[in-house]
Amino acid sequence: MNTSNRFFRRYIFSTVRIVILFFAVNIILMVVYFVIAYFGNVATSNFPIEDFSNHVVLENGQFKGDQYAAELLNDANAWAMILDENGTVIWEENLPEELPCHYSATDIAMFSRWYLDDYPVNIWRRQDGLLVIGLPPGNVLNYHFSFRAQYMGPLLFGLIAVFCINILLMIYLFIHNARRVEKSMVPILNSIEHLSAGNPIHLEEKGELAEINASLNKAGHYLMKKDNTRAEWIRGISHDIRTPLSMILGYASEIEETSSLPESTRKQAGIIRRYGERLKDLISDLNLTTKLEYSMQPLQKQCFDPVELARQVVSDILNDGISGLYELQLLGDNSGKNILIVGDQALLSRMLNNLIRNCIVHNPSGCRIQVSISSNDTICIFTVTDNGHGINEAQLNALNSDKDISSTQKPTEEREHGLGIRIVRQIVKAHQGTIQFTDTVPHGLTVNIFLPMK
Repeated sequence: MNTSNRFFRRYIFSTVRIVILFFAVNIILMVVYFVIAYFGNVATSNFPIEDFSNHVVLENGQFKGDQYAAELLNDANAWAMILDENGTVIWEENLPEELPCHYSATDIAMFSRWYLDDYPVNIWRRQDGLLVIGLPPGNVLNYHFSFRAQYMGPLLFGLIAVFCINILLMIYLFIHNARRVEKSMVPILNSIEHLSAGNPIHLEEKGELAEINASLNKAGHYLMKKDNTRAEWIRGISHDIRTPLSMILGYASEIEETSSLPESTRKQAGIIRRYGERLKDLISDLNLTTKLEYSMQPLQKQCFDPVELARQVVSDILNDGISGLYELQLLGDNSGKNILIVGDQALLSRMLNNLIRNCIVHNPSGCRIQVSISSNDTICIFTVTDNGHGINEAQLNALNSDKDISSTQKPTEEREHGLGIRIVRQIVKAHQGTIQFTDTVPHGLTVNIFLPMK
């Protein structure tokens, strides 16, 4: 699964979780609201008609309500009356003048379910009559309805089905919309990934994201043009310098070897030759790193013995002549088995050569350098170790983080360009390998390079 698919899958899952959280929070809020409303209002909003009835008693043939009953009516701004079996009012309290004193069975049946002249009423059956409590208009809403029991199950199922269908429809519409966005965004994300790898891109400049596609095409074209211009400039400079540099090296060598010249002049010529050779190596490094960076150096892969490769590199360096301050050793695989890897011999030779030369350059007072080759079932390990002065922790972290080592140097220090290590990294990357820098105990630097054997 590529990066864009993982991104949109996480996006969809997170949205589904948000929808679920939304409904859960809303359900909790509704439950909390009804609980608060019940305990804070509904539970005390109904008139305590049974309690009121107990405080209205029949004494000497007349009904009489006590002080508590009067307070209940006053607090609720309500009125009360008791009807006999014929519907006649035989007792009342605060009864509005517009209400009649006699009610038919039909009237009683009507106001017991609905209203009595806009007054919402509560009724209570007593042994001596029918108690009616009237509340102020608009204080209570009375709605009575009936429903066939056989339809209750399908009604509940229908409500649940509608709710679930709406949820599923919402999720489907969101996913559908997300897929449309994904279809438009995947080429853009892939193009950005290609740009980061230095590859050319081209997007169709149409649809809802046409402006973004056009901008990416423009940026890609600009970056490729800039990279090509830099590569062409480096190649041109290298070509233009090659001839005059060869003449400088030739004349400097000739002057250095002329015994009739003064010793000081010959030493100056030697210095010119050495710095000219250093400049030549720098130009060669620039050309190689440019070719590797822009994939202009195709790998000439073949199967070979890495121990033999390391032996050849060490021999070439020793034959070129190194100072007696340096001790160079080659250690083979102690397992005794033959090691074969597939890769570009020339580039891997350059990799080892750069690592050994770095040990020499960065330890001018001398050191012992060991080159070893080892392996397991799938990995071939190139190790270059020295017991020189090593590097500080900041530089070590920078090397292991694939950063420019010059970023750790102080402004007053001589800046190290680090092209040798950069080329080593590029060669290792071209062979799908990894590189690791560690301190040598008690001092020095160890470089381990892990390359796949197949």
